[in-house]
Amino acid sequence: MYDTIFFDLDGTLTDSAPGILNAVRFALEGEGMPVPPEKELMRFIGPPLTTELQAAFGIGGEEAAALVRRFQVYFKKDGMFENRVYDGVPDMLERLLASGRQAAVTTSKPEPFARTILEHFGLSHYFTAIVGSALDERTRATKAEVVAQALETLKPERVLLVGDRCHDVEGAHANEIPCLGVLYGYGSREELSEAEYIAESVEALSEMLAAL
Repeated sequence: MYDTIFFDLDGTLTDSAPGILNAVRFALEGEGMPVPPEKELMRFIGPPLTTELQAAFGIGGEEAAALVRRFQVYFKKDGMFENRVYDGVPDMLERLLASGRQAAVTTSKPEPFARTILEHFGLSHYFTAIVGSALDERTRATKAEVVAQALETLKPERVLLVGDRCHDVEGAHANEIPCLGVLYGYGSREELSEAEYIAESVEALSEMLAAL
């Protein structure tokens, strides 16, 4: 049995798409850049924002940093609260902790934002640790680095990472731990194909965690 479960935040514990997409639109419009259709903007949910902006628009580090600063202006005021907890998540976490195991959040989102969101939605008390990137997204900029920090902090014996994107799978495997991919978030079955386990719903996730 896994003694510790690492959870991604966006697309795993909360449906954060509205606030993230609105913040990306705000940033692009503020820098005079064209705003892609929503389907294309979905790529910005989950991975580190700076690197994803550079890849999406072919821009350099300084231009991406300017976009991130504008993104954070909107996100701190409104975006982080344009969000909701997935149905069943609190019950799933209650059941997990009742089994004697511990949980942590490992997210590419800046850690101060993650803490505020979890506190706002009354979830923070479920987690022994909340680990994210720095506000500049240069310290612990990758999921692998975030997971490594959580491992160093908690020193678990057997750990499983739960997430919804390929970055979660890659971050887990870079640290030689297994991943459980969830299909109710923002990733596809195809991009989660390397995950050791797959859950299609929060209810299925809860049952799988009880059995693993």
